[in-house]
Amino acid sequence: MKKKRKLLPVLAAVLLCLILPGLVSSLRIVRYKVTAPGLARPVRIALVTDLHACAYGREQRRLLDAVDEQAPDLILLGGDIFDDRLPDDHAVVFLREIGRKYPCFYVTGNHEYWSGEAGFREKMAVLEECGVRRLCGEAVSVEAAGAAVNLCGVDDPDAWGNDRGYVEYGDGSFQEQLAQAAAQADNGRYTILLTHRPEKLELYARFDFDLVLAGHAHGGQWRIPGLLNGLYAPNQGLFPACAGGMYERDGTVMIVSRGLARESTRLPRFYNRPELVIVDLITA
Repeated sequence: MKKKRKLLPVLAAVLLCLILPGLVSSLRIVRYKVTAPGLARPVRIALVTDLHACAYGREQRRLLDAVDEQAPDLILLGGDIFDDRLPDDHAVVFLREIGRKYPCFYVTGNHEYWSGEAGFREKMAVLEECGVRRLCGEAVSVEAAGAAVNLCGVDDPDAWGNDRGYVEYGDGSFQEQLAQAAAQADNGRYTILLTHRPEKLELYARFDFDLVLAGHAHGGQWRIPGLLNGLYAPNQGLFPACAGGMYERDGTVMIVSRGLARESTRLPRFYNRPELVIVDLITA
């Protein structure tokens, strides 16, 4: 009995050593290198997703300084920068600052639509005021660091129907937006798709996008490094196939950010720190 009592503090200490590091929610930088055939010069992209209007220090300085330190050529915002429950203030501060410094492109996430029609329109007005361009089923030619790429963007599928708030479109479909964007990008240049949803990789691969950048999964919320990449993700369920990281399907590469949400999540992240993703496109 005495031995068991002596072991209890040791076991408690071991558990604390395992649990406490997993609850660390400080920002980390995650870098990927992707070879881009035909690219004239290297291009650096900052992928920012799923901020959910969370705070990163006074005036968002921790996040803004992290972006500035990486010196990206483009900032791509993969949706849910706003939240449907938290005030927009932190998101607005962040968008206003990056919008005046960098070329910024945005696609909607589901939470923008969950904010209702008035909330959605307010958020889209913020993008315009901050100089952030929203992409809705279209492709644009982007010049960055002396290189040209095609950038495609699609709205979140909830734009066509959801039971949580605003529905933006009565006609068309998510797949039709994809097809339209892909058709506009049919010029032989390296083509990037910016989208909120990672679970549709098979669909993206059908349109021959070279690189897909996504978020939404929040890293599966809980992880066990080396064993479990994610416990649960929206629209993927338990043990999601695309929780965070790099994936490939039929020549299409997809990078999924674990996102930046912290205080907005119902459950704390576990071994799943919020991340700013940096993608370096390098010449072949």
